[in-house]
Amino acid sequence: MNSVTAPLRTSDQAVRNGAPADAGAVVASDRLSRMWRGHEEDPSWARPSMIVLLVATAVLYFFNLTASGWANSFYSAAAQAGSVDWEAFFFGSSDAANSITVDKPPAALWVMALSIRVFGLNSFAILMPEVLMGVATVGLVYSMVRRHFGPAAGLLSGAVLALTPVAALMFRFNNPDALLVLLMTLGAWATLRAIEQGSIRWMALVGVFLGFGFLTKTFQVFLVIPFFAIAHLVAARAGLTRRLLGLVAGLGAMIAAAGWWVLVVQLVPAGARPYIGGSQTNSFWDLTFGYNGFGRLSGNETGSVGGGGPGGAGGGMWGDTGITRMFGSEVGSQVSWLLPAALILLGAGIALRGRRPRTDARRAAYLVWGGWLLVTGLTFSFMAGIFHQYYTVALAPAIAAVVGMGAREAWECRHQAVGSITLATAAAAAATGSFILLTRVSAYGDWLRVSILAVGMSSAFLLLALNWLHHKVIPLVLAGAIAAGLAGPAAYSWSTVTSAHTGSIPTAGPSVGGMGGGPAAPTAGGVPGGLAGRNGTTGAAPGQAAAPAQTRRAGAGGMGGLLDASTPGTAVVTALQADAGRYTWVAAAIGSNNAAGLQLATGEPVMPIGGFNGSDPSPTLAQFQGYVAAGRIHYFLAGGVGGGGQQGGSDVAQQITSWVESHYPKVTIGGSTFYDLTQPTGSSSASN
Repeated sequence: MNSVTAPLRTSDQAVRNGAPADAGAVVASDRLSRMWRGHEEDPSWARPSMIVLLVATAVLYFFNLTASGWANSFYSAAAQAGSVDWEAFFFGSSDAANSITVDKPPAALWVMALSIRVFGLNSFAILMPEVLMGVATVGLVYSMVRRHFGPAAGLLSGAVLALTPVAALMFRFNNPDALLVLLMTLGAWATLRAIEQGSIRWMALVGVFLGFGFLTKTFQVFLVIPFFAIAHLVAARAGLTRRLLGLVAGLGAMIAAAGWWVLVVQLVPAGARPYIGGSQTNSFWDLTFGYNGFGRLSGNETGSVGGGGPGGAGGGMWGDTGITRMFGSEVGSQVSWLLPAALILLGAGIALRGRRPRTDARRAAYLVWGGWLLVTGLTFSFMAGIFHQYYTVALAPAIAAVVGMGAREAWECRHQAVGSITLATAAAAAATGSFILLTRVSAYGDWLRVSILAVGMSSAFLLLALNWLHHKVIPLVLAGAIAAGLAGPAAYSWSTVTSAHTGSIPTAGPSVGGMGGGPAAPTAGGVPGGLAGRNGTTGAAPGQAAAPAQTRRAGAGGMGGLLDASTPGTAVVTALQADAGRYTWVAAAIGSNNAAGLQLATGEPVMPIGGFNGSDPSPTLAQFQGYVAAGRIHYFLAGGVGGGGQQGGSDVAQQITSWVESHYPKVTIGGSTFYDLTQPTGSSSASN
């Protein structure tokens, strides 16, 4: 109390002495001092260390940020459209003329579009919000773990999250996952506050965060709901009736936070809004429950480019499913460095809190974070539909929090066998896991993995003997265990931030080849027609240096314009911008990424026929013929990736292509092949 009131008394005295300016300076100085000092119960190093953690995270994530250019051009083009047209902003349209939406709800696009409106269309404006979301998520995890487990545990959790390779990737990339993870983490924060206070209002806030999570990536946000609800029902400091009312309030708030946008989309006539991308029926419910919903679990995704196995150990385009999936060669290096240690610490933590009172805050935290980890991890392990490695960023906050909490819990019991054995086992698991993951790549040689194993196992053995160690040695043992656990993911994260990442399926770490992980092919993203930038570069934003194509990390080798866009040459840009005001769309192209490259380069609407996969029935052949007859489309890009027949998708893209080839002339622009839709002169060819 004295520390708070003393400055006020000093300022009052200063005012009486006729020095109000000095009084203001004293008050301001005191506030800054308290901000730097932090909570009174914390040691003096806690708040400065937290600030260093957040600054270091920001520096790491901002480093080399714009090397990725447009990153995922599919979303960058939609953000560009939303920055110039409010209808496109609201619906999440791929183009400002509102032909079709992206295959997700638009919340993540809203953030990027607003950033573009402020900072202009460039790589930094698109990717900067993702970095800020990452720093905010690290800060939230630190704060939540510190609250009940102390600042040291909070710092460990924050560092684990910041250095998780897939987090270093996705908090620098413009897929919706960065916002999704932030909203899920905010939901965990509000849940724990609701449990502490027995508050219905805090549970309503949980619903708001999860509702906007639904507007970011639909059903994925629901994976955290079961244990958020269980933790509140079990541990909230309130009677059963109030706990149940809290769950009802959370559910109602979630429906309201997500439902307002869905309601508008459903009420607006189909002809007065863009086509719902990713659906075969122009229905948001079709998109939500099919392509983005249960189809992801079963593999039955109409219009998709492929599928996984039927479950169990089944394999497919998206890799083997099963309990070991998170530890396999494709996924393990993205997120699983400390996953074995987290599972050990989670089990020990729950066991150590087993007989505590119902409202025990630490046990509630284990339920929230542990439930998040288990449900999400098992879902990812067994889902047979579309699965990408970067999805696992949703596990990163839970792993980080459990590691910090469990380590603190075990440390407090270090003088008992259960504590020392838990610490030693977790340290050994982390070191062994890093050694195994590093054997799968050659980028770091043998020295790193051997050093990690040696230091980690030595620390683990010494942790077993904590009771017999000199007190000056113990900090060295702890430092060795932490360094061994974080060295591997730190190396992978550094490789991630020093590389450019483009396309729809990015992966973290050094380039090792394969879908989403290999270097880009030395072409313009594989787009038919040769829409290459000069000097063999791809995907660079205006004003950003494009990395050589042979070193850029693309979405997938060999799939071309389906998963990555290209940068058209100057001649193409000039031709499309000529008399652009006369046309609704300066061009049309099969697939969203083929269209995105043209749209981002010209700043003009380009129609993505068939949506992302080229397999949506948008527009129909009759609609397209009507647009052409009305003079609304100038050029049609030759070739494409039309997805007709893919998992039951539409073949409209092929129908349109055949019709155009039969009725309009080819024109060669800067080495790329287009059809001029303003001159129906048969099959003659021309060169511009």
